[in-house]
Amino acid sequence: MSFPEPKPRGPVLPQKRLKTLDCGQGAVRAVRFNVDGNYCLTCGSDKTLKLWNPLRGTLLRTYSGHGYEVLDAAGSFDNSSLCSGGGDKAVVLWDVASGQVVRKFRGHAGKVNTVQFNEEATVILSGSIDSTIRCWDCRSRRPDPVQKLDEAKDGVSSVKVSDHEVLAGSVDGRVRRYDLRMGQLFSDYVGSPITCTCFSRDGQCTLVSSLDSTLRLLDKDTGELLGEYTGHKNQEYKLDCCLSERDTHVVSCSEDGKVFFWDLVEGVLALALQVGPGVVQSLAYHPTEPCLLTAMGGSIHCWQEEAYETEGGTG
Repeated sequence: MSFPEPKPRGPVLPQKRLKTLDCGQGAVRAVRFNVDGNYCLTCGSDKTLKLWNPLRGTLLRTYSGHGYEVLDAAGSFDNSSLCSGGGDKAVVLWDVASGQVVRKFRGHAGKVNTVQFNEEATVILSGSIDSTIRCWDCRSRRPDPVQKLDEAKDGVSSVKVSDHEVLAGSVDGRVRRYDLRMGQLFSDYVGSPITCTCFSRDGQCTLVSSLDSTLRLLDKDTGELLGEYTGHKNQEYKLDCCLSERDTHVVSCSEDGKVFFWDLVEGVLALALQVGPGVVQSLAYHPTEPCLLTAMGGSIHCWQEEAYETEGGTG
């Protein structure tokens, strides 16, 4: 006799504050999970990048080499390398284990807002206030980018990469998708300056946040507007948005000290999570679990579902 399969659990949201880490690096400009969600990176206004185990609250390494504040960072698929960009206009490739700078790529004419590795971590893509996306070959000694995408008419605020696509948001109000297999560019006009873009986990949709305090869910292939999400405040800062680990909820930072969760399909507000009194500067969602990191001021907070128990009890 076979027992029936247990019903899959409905989506749960991370609303229990598990840890608060004072990062000791000035204002935290961005927080990012690594590929498997076991570690995170924090980008500091004091020019440093730090690697943490957020659940334990332990600092693993500090990376120093930028000349000005660090604005974004990403980890490679195998956890061996990091890339970062910042106010010094540089893109830096780091060796995780040694903490050393492997390469420093220069060429942007303004601060670097956003960095990403491609899937194999052979190329770093960087988006800058100078309106360009530049692609840097991690294995080459050449100082020039291997490619420059300069279609944006204003600063590039957000770049995301899939196996064959680059998704870019710009202050010019357009979200652009470069299909590298087909050699095609698709552009959708949102109108308001774009602060963040991302792919849904299933790769079918794109989420776009902009300075009209609105998030929009677009069909990736047709550009059709599938949903709009409002209630948060985003009028002046570059804030992060994302989808939850199972694509059930749309998640956004807000300038009023909260993180907002909306039901993706219904479009209704599911939770307004009070983080603190300031602007929620950045967020990162765990790739497989209902776990959220938020950055406010000089600290990051780690959030889990209400039922979550730490090893050896709560705490």
